Amino acid sequence: MAEPCLLGVDLGTMGTKAALYDLEGKLLGDAYEESILRYPRVGWVEQDLEEIYASAVNCIGLARERAGVDAGSIAALAFSSQMSGIGMIDRDWRPVAHYDSWLDTRCAACLPLLQPEAETMTALSGCPPTYAHAAKVVWWQRNQPEAFARTAKFIVPLAYVAGKLAGLKAEDAYIDLTCLHFSGLSDTLRGCWSAELLDRFAIPSAKLPQIVSSTRVIGEVTPEAARITGLRAGTPIAAGAGDQAAASLGAGAVSPADVFDSAGTASVFSICVDQFRPDLRNQVVLASHGVIPGTFYALSFINGGGLNLRWFREQFGQADLASVPVADAYRALDRLAAAVPPGSGGTLFIPHLQGRVLPPDAKLRGLWTGFTWAHSRAHLYRAMLEAVAYEYAYYLNIEQELHPELRCREVRAIGGGAASALWNQIKSDVLDIPYARVSRAEVGTWGSAMIAGAAVGIFGDLGATARAHAGLSGRVEPRPDQHRLYRPYVELYRKILEGYSAHFGALTDLADQADGPG
Repeated sequence: MAEPCLLGVDLGTMGTKAALYDLEGKLLGDAYEESILRYPRVGWVEQDLEEIYASAVNCIGLARERAGVDAGSIAALAFSSQMSGIGMIDRDWRPVAHYDSWLDTRCAACLPLLQPEAETMTALSGCPPTYAHAAKVVWWQRNQPEAFARTAKFIVPLAYVAGKLAGLKAEDAYIDLTCLHFSGLSDTLRGCWSAELLDRFAIPSAKLPQIVSSTRVIGEVTPEAARITGLRAGTPIAAGAGDQAAASLGAGAVSPADVFDSAGTASVFSICVDQFRPDLRNQVVLASHGVIPGTFYALSFINGGGLNLRWFREQFGQADLASVPVADAYRALDRLAAAVPPGSGGTLFIPHLQGRVLPPDAKLRGLWTGFTWAHSRAHLYRAMLEAVAYEYAYYLNIEQELHPELRCREVRAIGGGAASALWNQIKSDVLDIPYARVSRAEVGTWGSAMIAGAAVGIFGDLGATARAHAGLSGRVEPRPDQHRLYRPYVELYRKILEGYSAHFGALTDLADQADGPG
């Protein structure tokens, strides 16, 4: 009889990944397919839920084919996905509208409606008013009442795809605990919807899904789903988890004081903690459930921090980098930036090109300041790398205020950005904490696979399993002299960010008024 294996699928912003693993975490086969993002208006970012499902189906079939495993040997599967966007389904699990992405800021106009309840919302859900579920639901209710009326349930992508594979109906729709904080409508610590918040925002509880643990089996692969994926009908499907929660598990960041840097599409900085402590004063750091019961994460993120580097490569590297592989292009940019002294010759960058999420400011934009004729592309690129580290320093300060008992020993880095030794060293120097890259190339699908294994009883202790299969490499130590040099830059970064905020709003308004090129 074939050895059992586990399937994990990550429904990411930029693409879908599916991977099969044996019970020791060895990768057997995987597949990836790019996502299609649509930008119908300024500030709007959408995806088609049916396209996300089709991509998952394609990747599952291809991963199984590459792994060369029999469908009957796949013991279970689970999904992870982007968390703070929202989808809408009717009673028969059909999409009512395109998926309202976490990158979409159209709901900014609704934030003033939520702001009077910001303290209650933050205290209960762990998430202040921002471009997440609560504001998005209110936007659809006010601006698209017909679509809102046809919506049986609001749902996140992982639940949509898992539910369609399992043949669920709207009454079976769910959200797992790790995504719950982004609802802004929950009593997250208790794991239930907040009647107080729903009443204050006039949101019908009937349109919200049931709340479940990540390891709950929500159904089985239907015969029709088996036919198109190559899976065995009856294969158990676990509820799954948000992408950052699954990645934290896959990276082994599951014990209090474990620090986790997800250097992907977004730049996410989080600390594993054992207490749910919302950031009431700053409303910058989120408080969320981890996959493992009793674990929580204090985290914040730059909306599209990783996208900034791709934008720079595409716009400023066309002449010499357009024809080389993407990884080589970033290595070339790193070599240029490494020759620039810390501080980028007095150049600072603001990395919020599409607005800021925490605290929310939809009109904030990117900025380089302090550059002269003596500065080069290398200075500008290094300033971009340093800006993420400066923002992380702000997060870390708040996280340590919320959890003063924690002593952070090292940061575990994942994502494409973790491959940059230069960036890891910059972050280590700024934060004064050692940095190490997680050796496993893909932690999100492995985290989802572990969730699937726990759901069917294969893994009894998820924490021990995660720690045992999370090797680290490329460790760098903070350099005291560089840390001292960076400290005033961190403070100046905050002052510039706050000082320019109102001017960004005026610029954005002027741009919105323009009809086009003259």
